[in-house]
Amino acid sequence: MRTETPPTVRLEDYRPSDHLIDRVELDVRLDPHDTRVTATLALRPNPAGRAGAPLVLDGDDLTLLALELDGQAPASDAVRADASGLTLHRPPQRPFTLRIETRLDPTANTRLMGLYRSNGVYCTQCEADGFRRITYFLDRPDVLSVYTTRIEAEREAAPVLLGNGNPVEAGTVPGTDRHYAVWHDPLPKPAYLFALVGGRLDRVAKPFTTMEGRAVEIAVYVEPGKADRAAYALDAVERSMAWDETAFGRAYDLDLFNVVAVSDFNMGAMENKGLNIFNDKYVLASPETATDGDYAAIEAIIAHEYFHNWSGNRVTCRDWFQLCLKEGLTVFRDQEFSSDMRSRAVHRIAEVRNLRARQFPEDAGPLAHPVRPKQYAEINNFYTATVYEKGAEIVRMLRTLIGETAFRAGMDRYFADNDGTAATVEDFLKAFEAVTGRDLSRFAEWYERPGTPRVAVSSSYDPAARTYRLAFRQTRPGAGADAPPLVIPIGLGLVGPDGPLDSPHAERVEDGVFVLETAEDAVTFENVAVEPVPSLFRAFSAPVRVESPLDDAARLTLLRHDPDSFNRWEAAQRIALGLMTAQVRGETAGNAGADDFVVALGAFLDAEALRDPAFAAQVLALPSEGDLADEIGTEIDPDAIFAARRDLRRRLGTGLRERLLSLREALAEPEGTPFSPDAAAAGRRALRNAALDLIAAADPEAGSALAQAQIAQATNMTDRLAGLAALALLPGEAREAALSAFAERYANEPLVLDKWFAIQAMIPEDGTVARIRRLQGHPAFANTNPNRVRSLVGSFSLANPTQFNRADGAGYALVAETVLALDGTNPQVAARLMTAFGPWRRLEPVRRAAAETALRRIAATPGLSRDVTDIGTRSLAG
Repeated sequence: MRTETPPTVRLEDYRPSDHLIDRVELDVRLDPHDTRVTATLALRPNPAGRAGAPLVLDGDDLTLLALELDGQAPASDAVRADASGLTLHRPPQRPFTLRIETRLDPTANTRLMGLYRSNGVYCTQCEADGFRRITYFLDRPDVLSVYTTRIEAEREAAPVLLGNGNPVEAGTVPGTDRHYAVWHDPLPKPAYLFALVGGRLDRVAKPFTTMEGRAVEIAVYVEPGKADRAAYALDAVERSMAWDETAFGRAYDLDLFNVVAVSDFNMGAMENKGLNIFNDKYVLASPETATDGDYAAIEAIIAHEYFHNWSGNRVTCRDWFQLCLKEGLTVFRDQEFSSDMRSRAVHRIAEVRNLRARQFPEDAGPLAHPVRPKQYAEINNFYTATVYEKGAEIVRMLRTLIGETAFRAGMDRYFADNDGTAATVEDFLKAFEAVTGRDLSRFAEWYERPGTPRVAVSSSYDPAARTYRLAFRQTRPGAGADAPPLVIPIGLGLVGPDGPLDSPHAERVEDGVFVLETAEDAVTFENVAVEPVPSLFRAFSAPVRVESPLDDAARLTLLRHDPDSFNRWEAAQRIALGLMTAQVRGETAGNAGADDFVVALGAFLDAEALRDPAFAAQVLALPSEGDLADEIGTEIDPDAIFAARRDLRRRLGTGLRERLLSLREALAEPEGTPFSPDAAAAGRRALRNAALDLIAAADPEAGSALAQAQIAQATNMTDRLAGLAALALLPGEAREAALSAFAERYANEPLVLDKWFAIQAMIPEDGTVARIRRLQGHPAFANTNPNRVRSLVGSFSLANPTQFNRADGAGYALVAETVLALDGTNPQVAARLMTAFGPWRRLEPVRRAAAETALRRIAATPGLSRDVTDIGTRSLAG
């Protein structure tokens, strides 16, 4: 494991590789502890590189067994090789061949990077720099090569052997119990997209014919006995392929598309060319074991990894600073897919909830960085919400600015101009400039600066002139006085007391969008008969914080009448935030007050709940404790925030009780109704369970009875888990009995037990730290499995603010101990756990001091990994 102080890598220092690798031939002989890898590399000097430069190949914890240059062993003084790299001091100034043999121990590879073994299955994870743990290589994304891979293993242990590309040969190794398979990928790719799998796996498959007439076989491989849980993932692949053809004109380009599910995986999934490897939680699903949220996540992540075939694989990124070019773009593509598969309005709300919960706090804390960073010490720590989610919002803003037709033309141009290359953000924007004739250099500023912009809005109405003026002023926290203003698209509309106002006209508002390009600007609407309520940033048209002129009465008008579903939801959220913030600060509530809010929500439910249950469930779901902390900003007291949210939930549950009970009855599935994970059925379950949550908050006794009945009668995991989650917030024997029964029922279901661990980790009670310490000794818990760690300690640190941020520091100490225990075996997971400390400087003084103590304890530990060192250094320096 690399423990040295990480060097700083800077975007400005980028230069092309001095050498290129045209072809890679790999011979991988799998063995649990003694895997041999022979790599034959066809190299040549790069005309764009430095003439006569040494060949420097990356390595990480490698054992070199043999080395040949053009079939001969090089002189000892011509080569330097150790576990971390191989240098050929005077390489030929012509094409040449290097043959390298290395030895690996896949079973001992607890970092889960490179080639490792998970539950008897050999698999790989090479992004960002894992290929160097397999063989010495130019392990950088701008070196693209054509790969042929021979995989050999004991037939009984690994009857399935999979690689990138198409299969070309298979057979038995004479005189042994071993067999082999040869795979060839005809399309050049960087090393991070290399993959192989070997093991005992069950398979489900179906054919697909592309729009170009290519016959493709789609297959999903899972652990033996779990094939019946792969059907939804298989269907999601097929739907993703068809959608990408229609929405973006992108067809698949190989004869096979394989998905493999493994239980030990640091990430959600990986888009290796033709061989996507997934964390099994994003593949396996049945009504008995998976929630509606699981089904939606499987659909989205399957789509995300498939869409990478073009936005990431066919067009890859020149360097890791361009990570948003593949990840942010592909998140946008998978969000669009999910919106088309489900409810676009509800999905947009979910996207914004996620962005505000993860990316806004990141932007406001010590780990803030631009969407395209300018430097990094450990690239694994930059797979962040800023790169992914904010990166997606930038692509969405671009589409808003130029329109859907031009956006599609720009995407076509981008793929055509950059196919088979390693591109940059500039290449991406250049394609849209080419089809629109617009200068996007100002828009590119979104990629370059950290922080969440703020837009302050003021308004005035002139009844005599029948005009309505909206003024906008943008600021960027942390930006210098000379920082240029951003290009911000603002979705706009006007709403009157009885509904939307369609007749007003304003110059520079096109298709309902006003573009703010200067520090201050204004727009005036004409022919406005009554003073309107502005509907601002419709569909969340830009990732900004809005300082709005609206009071609660105006927001209630939007909740009742705005045709933009996002802003109807946002109106309810802002009223709730105002009520809770006032309580935390000891202030008087706004105009509406809690009683008016209850009345408005009751009227909303009467009109909308049965028509669109999924949307109604989103409106009923109060802002999270994290949202409220983000609203307050500084001197945060998590206990006061928890109390304010608890009290408002009680108030809503009391005032809406009869409606909620009626809705639960009206939305119940008739006995014998088969389970469906579709959006309509999931929406009905979502609203029933939102109602249960509020009823239990208002009346714990009634809530406990309802939750216990729901657990007993549930025919699917969504309802059973929702009942258990509601009961988990109600201390007593019923809760503990239900938790024990759930664990016993699902003792042999690791993914379900993850949910059981998570529910307990999120109990907001003083005894939770002790509970977690007990659960760390549970037979089903293992620090070696990232899913277990994330479900227990990750859920605690990210979703239990009162207990993670305990004033006595016990929550911080628990997470710090877990980070240090993990760092020696899986530093990636350890570093990601550590990001929970991000907002520590915004806490009130007692908690702030306790969090700093925990961070300094971690930072002072000798021999830390580069991953954890980087997070610790940035957290304490921020």
